[in-house]
Amino acid sequence: MKIQTIAKFVDQPVILNKLQQKMPAALIGIGTAYGIYDTFAHSKNENKLKRGIKNAIIISSTITASLVGARGLKISGRKIINGLMETTPLDKLLEKQSKAVNHFISNKKPQDLDLLNILNKARTSHLSLKDIETLSAKLPQDADRESLFKVILPEKENLDSKEIFGEIKRLSLLGAIPVGGGIAGGIVADSVTGTSSKKKTADKIKEGFYQYFANIFLCNVGAGAALYASEQLAKAKLIKPLKPAQKLVTILSGITATGIIGGSFIANYLSKKLINPLFGQKTDHKLYDERKPELTDIALHADDIATAGVLSGFKWIEPALPLMYFVSGYRAGIGYRNVNNSEN
Repeated sequence: MKIQTIAKFVDQPVILNKLQQKMPAALIGIGTAYGIYDTFAHSKNENKLKRGIKNAIIISSTITASLVGARGLKISGRKIINGLMETTPLDKLLEKQSKAVNHFISNKKPQDLDLLNILNKARTSHLSLKDIETLSAKLPQDADRESLFKVILPEKENLDSKEIFGEIKRLSLLGAIPVGGGIAGGIVADSVTGTSSKKKTADKIKEGFYQYFANIFLCNVGAGAALYASEQLAKAKLIKPLKPAQKLVTILSGITATGIIGGSFIANYLSKKLINPLFGQKTDHKLYDERKPELTDIALHADDIATAGVLSGFKWIEPALPLMYFVSGYRAGIGYRNVNNSEN
């Protein structure tokens, strides 16, 4: 089995559509399960009712923000907000595939029953790995095949630096929305449970800064900068144009340099210099006195690997991004601090 065949399989429009449709249920299920676990996992002396109420509000606001950001918002059939990950409805995708198959069959008139069965299957569903291998092996490499494959088995998008920065803007906004939803939910949760304070509000905003700058935005900037630099080197004929897998490595290098290494420093510096004065807090403490990088933060950079995959043209990874950004939104909502941290 060729790797290219697997790549074509997971990037099929119908597969992507099915992944997108399952994302809300997965997000709600994971969020609910974690909220229940967290509510009962803390000390016996803690008021579990208040903890449960807080978790319910923070998780629901983060998930709602994530879903609205990704899919948009309709009220009474009218589009109020456009989503950042909107997909073509399945019936329209299948209609488009059916037209492409009809056009190919009418032009080429294939007699092979295996080919005809596979082509007819593409009218109503996605193709299997074996189906893709058969089409790739038996269909002649001509304009008709290329036209058909553009619809049912599209190639990875080879984005240039201008398109990459457009994608970075979209993905950065997609990450900012659940973080904002988490902060808003956390402030409301404190108010509802009678536990609000200036310090807790400040902690939520500071953790939101940390999550967004260290784990989302600066990583995206690093990815774009690395790809732009490689594109300029290719234009100067110092290197060859990058293939998708090479782009992935280049983007991950940019993420490591800008986000993982520098992100926590910049986020803590902004918190110290901008947020602390607004809430009457000290600005003379050391940079990592409240929040230092930890293993969980490194794990959260899995969303950056997913982002790198999207920017490299691996579209099947994109539906997982809201799940990964949810963690950042939740941590912002509880105002997570890991140095001398009191109960949230």
